[in-house]
Amino acid sequence: MASGNTLVYFASPPSKPPGLIRRFREAHGLDLLVVETPEEVHALLNRSFPACLVLEATGNPDRVLELCAAVKRDPFTSIVPTVVLVTDDSQDPEDLPSAGLQAGADEVVSDRVSDKEKSLRLELVLRRAARDVNVHPTTRLPGTAQIERDFAERMAAGGQFAVCYADLDNFKEFNDRYGYNCGDSVIYLTSRILRDVVRSLSVGGFVGHIGGDDFIFNVPLEFLEICCDEIVQLFDELIPYQYTPEDRKAGYFLGKDRRGTVHRIPLMTLSIGVVTNFSQQFSHTAQVSELAAEMKTYAKTLPGSVYVVDRRGLTGVRASHPPRREQRADGGRSRTASDL
Repeated sequence: MASGNTLVYFASPPSKPPGLIRRFREAHGLDLLVVETPEEVHALLNRSFPACLVLEATGNPDRVLELCAAVKRDPFTSIVPTVVLVTDDSQDPEDLPSAGLQAGADEVVSDRVSDKEKSLRLELVLRRAARDVNVHPTTRLPGTAQIERDFAERMAAGGQFAVCYADLDNFKEFNDRYGYNCGDSVIYLTSRILRDVVRSLSVGGFVGHIGGDDFIFNVPLEFLEICCDEIVQLFDELIPYQYTPEDRKAGYFLGKDRRGTVHRIPLMTLSIGVVTNFSQQFSHTAQVSELAAEMKTYAKTLPGSVYVVDRRGLTGVRASHPPRREQRADGGRSRTASDL
């Protein structure tokens, strides 16, 4: 698996990385991982976040550019810094640089510049990635700027969509008891649940990390219920194992509030507030985020892991998305789809 210190290299047909890449890797202390198929590239990027992806467009530029465009089109992999390498042996070496940029590459490195400039261009890609504060360091999910951009793009496209604001309940108390390291593990686990479910069940879905234990995921309306049901179920199945066996068996631990009063702190649950554009039009992205935050706050007043859909004034949604409650067999915890 690639790490944040790995340079991933792909060429079609497969070939050894050129001297430029090997020297750059050595100069920056990077691990070098050669991948031979586009499918391997996608699988690798879906489970890790390498320092850089280098795509050599010498033998089969069309295949390489198609791969580059696919990586940059996917919101989950688009944050990986991607370089297209163009040599004099490439087909149409004069046109390839512009084609690479059009495919979404962060940089195109061509033989038509000096070796020093090539190295500098590669280094600048790493520098830009390191300065990118819009990716959360723990989860590697897009931050608020990209969340707002996704709102705007969905509003402009005109399709029906759902914005889901997810927040952990009792996370602060867990963090206070178990420490920030375990707290980060819970944040990462939650991000993987959201990312994997939305990615597998929702075509065109998006997951972002606002910060702390707050997440946003946006999906086309038809995927709302299946995603929320699966997310809540997985969360309730996995989160108890973040506690000690004693706390997990009891279903709570004893903690103090700011006044020193001892309370029973239940195991963490997940509250999701949902707004849709089924029967209302949003005029700006701030309106979307405000309503989603309001729904999330309401969801947190309900017991258990829940998702709550804002149906105020939406007369046509109730019939097609009826509220329901499923009682779980693990101590009474439940997952709910509800109305406001």
